[in-house]
Amino acid sequence: MKVLILSCNTGEGHNTAAKALRAQLLKEGHQAVLVDMMRLKSARVSRVVGDLYIHAAKYTPDLFGAAYHLGDAISAPNRKSPVYYANSGLKKCLQNYLQEHDCDVIATTHLYGAELLTYMKRQGLLRQKTVAIATDYTCIPFWEETRCDAYVVGHEDLIPEFVQKGIPREKLYPLGIPVDPAYTSPKSAAAAKAALGFSPADALAVVMGGSMAFGEMRQFARLAAAGLRGTQIAVLCGRDGRLLDQMRQEAEQIPTLHPVGYTHQVPLYLDAADLLFTKPGGLTSTEALCKGVPIVHTAPIPGCETANLRFFCSRGLSLTGANASEQIAAGHRLLHQCDLREKMKAAQQRNAKPNAAPACTALLCKLAGEERI
Repeated sequence: MKVLILSCNTGEGHNTAAKALRAQLLKEGHQAVLVDMMRLKSARVSRVVGDLYIHAAKYTPDLFGAAYHLGDAISAPNRKSPVYYANSGLKKCLQNYLQEHDCDVIATTHLYGAELLTYMKRQGLLRQKTVAIATDYTCIPFWEETRCDAYVVGHEDLIPEFVQKGIPREKLYPLGIPVDPAYTSPKSAAAAKAALGFSPADALAVVMGGSMAFGEMRQFARLAAAGLRGTQIAVLCGRDGRLLDQMRQEAEQIPTLHPVGYTHQVPLYLDAADLLFTKPGGLTSTEALCKGVPIVHTAPIPGCETANLRFFCSRGLSLTGANASEQIAAGHRLLHQCDLREKMKAAQQRNAKPNAAPACTALLCKLAGEERI
């Protein structure tokens, strides 16, 4: 089976899920290619679209949230949005790509990809079956104007929301969000701590803000060090070099702070963590859920992350607070109240879907006519 996977360079979560799916397909002997759909137009278009998204989310989150809620207010299954028509402009680019690189089925981990595939299907320009994989725990605006052959969602409890928005029930598959295999096989916390240079006897909290280190992480880390005395705190700074420099300065005064630059060892840090502070991104939250690490969600980027936060907290999968002080207090409770910690871990075990990537691969095989018995 040949699979084309479309993603988009707006945040790392969509790409991360796409890479996990590609890895599973290759592992099972299929051919799979991951393409940034905006690069079909040009590298510059991809860069501009990605930069606009990241800058809006990081530096003007209230405006970002307002745009999200406006989209939610105007979205409807019986009319098409400007987003739909903007993405339809890539039809010729994808046509040209498919003429040279034919495939049996197409998956997308981004709304933009689903919009483009829907337009091409409506115009009779696409023969392949299509699968859209939602990477948040909500039906984001404009999903309802797409017409893919199947939709993968993160949890069965999300099905009523997607149906209410106009996605046919028979097209919905609650298989979970694909994550890298490194997140589905937890390792010993003591061994992970030792591998990272921490004493297995010390409690370890990990602070994350996504690949671009969203949020007031410097201030949060200082408050965490004061509120969680005796706890080692690893601050994962992502690609934010300025934050890394700032945290190194803080660590000179606060020895329990441990700044970490961009790293591929996030799974190991989650194995080692007794506690995770993270914004409620769909992928990071799913990875932590699969690892079974106690989660305190920090301030969300307004929009879909607000919905992710609500989903996790309402099911006991994470705690949160109205501000940094309350979030750190919630972390203190998780570290020191065994019953609370174990209750959360039990809820995580009930709700996690670590086999999402193999399940998505099986769905793609079915749609391509290669269902295995």
